[in-house]
Parts: sequence; C-alpha cells; structure tokens
Amino acid sequence: MNQELNYKHLYYFWVAAKEGGMSHAAARLGMAVQTVSAQVRLLEQSLGHALFKPAGRGLALTEAGRIALERAEQIFQLGEQLHTALGEAADQTRVRLVVGISDGLPKLAVRDLLAPALAEPHLHLHCHEDGFEDLLAALALHRLDVVLSDRPAPVNPNLRLYSHALGSSPLGWYAPKVWLAQARRDFPHSLARVPVLLPTAHSSVRLRIDQWFERHGVAPRVVGEFEDSALLATFGASGMGVFPAAERMRDALAQGYGLKGFGPCEGVQEHFYAIGTARKVQHPLVQRLLSAPSV
Repeated sequence: MNQELNYKHLYYFWVAAKEGGMSHAAARLGMAVQTVSAQVRLLEQSLGHALFKPAGRGLALTEAGRIALERAEQIFQLGEQLHTALGEAADQTRVRLVVGISDGLPKLAVRDLLAPALAEPHLHLHCHEDGFEDLLAALALHRLDVVLSDRPAPVNPNLRLYSHALGSSPLGWYAPKVWLAQARRDFPHSLARVPVLLPTAHSSVRLRIDQWFERHGVAPRVVGEFEDSALLATFGASGMGVFPAAERMRDALAQGYGLKGFGPCEGVQEHFYAIGTARKVQHPLVQRLLSAPSV
C-alpha cells in the first residue's frame, strides 16, 4: 500500500462522492467517465480499501469511503478558503488580529483590555473563546496571536510562552435595585440572607472569593453560578441576585445593566494577562497591547 496520498485522485473521488456517481462527476469535471473511474481506482489501490460499492444501478460509499469523504471534505474546504485568506492577506490596509479569550476571563473586561488595539483604524479582529489549556495549545501552534486570561501561563519549556500582566482590579459587590437596600444593610453578613450569584470554579478568582467569605464568617446564600461574567451580570440585572465583579467594570455595569455597587470585596483582586509566544517578530498590535500602561 502506497502511503503517499495523491490529492488529484482524492479530488476525483470527492467530486464523484458528492455528485453521486462517476458519470455525474465526469460531467462536472468535463472528463470521460473512464478517466474518472480509473483515477478513483488508483486511489483505492493506494489506500488499500474499496471506497464505492454497487447499489442498484448506481454506487454507494463503503464505510471506508464514508470516512475518506469526511476527510476529503475538510481538506478541500480548506483549499476553497485559501483564496479568501490570500485575498485578505493581500489587502495591505487591513490588520488582522486573532485573539483567544479564556473562558475564565470576565467578558465585560475584554473590550477594555483590547482598547489599545481597537484604536487601529484598519483592524480586522477575530475573537475565539475556549478553555485555557486549549487556547495555549492553539497559541503554541501560531493559530492565535495572543491569549487574554485571568491567570498566567504555566511554566513549560516546550511551549515557550510568556505572560504579560495587563493589570488588576479589586472586586466589589453589585446589586439590582430590588436587592440593593437589603444587601447594604449589615454588609457583608447580609450576603447570608440575600441571593448571591458567583463565578464557577473555572475562574481563578472564585477561590479568593470563597476565602473572603471564610474570613468574614459568612455562609452565602448561593442561588446561581456562571462561567460567563456577562451572563452572570444579565441574571443579576434581572433581579436574581447580587454578585462580585471587578471595580474596573463599574461604569459598564451601571450603564449597561443598571447595577449599583454596595460594598467592597477587600483583599480580592481580579488579574488580567496577555499571553504570547516567544517569536522574533511580534505582531504590531500585540506589541501595542503589551506596551500600554497596566491598570
């Protein structure tokens, strides 16, 4: 079995599978049916598996053919996207920035953290949210330009990543109007009586919040936990409960959600990091992010 894949043979198979047979594929390709059939047979010989089987007067995919079609779809869809990607690259007026957003990072802070890059008039921004480890793997493969996170990258000499602190913010407690007066009364012990919303344990700040409760001897009345900070704020604004958030988002929470701060979460800080790779030539907008004053 030949291990080297002939992509021309694979392409003829892909067209035949999508068109439903050799004759339809030949018509689409402008070739003789015998030529298309011969190319597909060569592919089958190379792979060591039959890809088609008789089905009535036509053909159907074998199990191997189904698997081969799935892979061919991925290969040729990427090929079709190549023209678009090269067109974007050729447009010298556009500056493409691909950012990974850790699922533990408060989403309300993302625009604030990206502000230095957003000043670029020809920016084409791509944001991808995922788990922290998955984003670091994508960054190491240069699929991302930078990762924004609430924690630094772990030390790993094989990945050659660096973490740049973008700043930190103390946490405060916020409430919708319906719970504001009751939450203010005898704070922080009031948090044992009013409904409380918290980030889930995937957020690095959750452990520090739990420790804050312990220091104050408060057993909070937790009614909801959320991975996404914007979703947490949305449910808080609807009246579901009070919650902690970074003070740097105070204006956004007040103007966008009608929420008011009612007490500090003293000693608890939310940290923000930009994680990049040790490239010799750094993306200019990543450089701009890193050189901006920390807040």
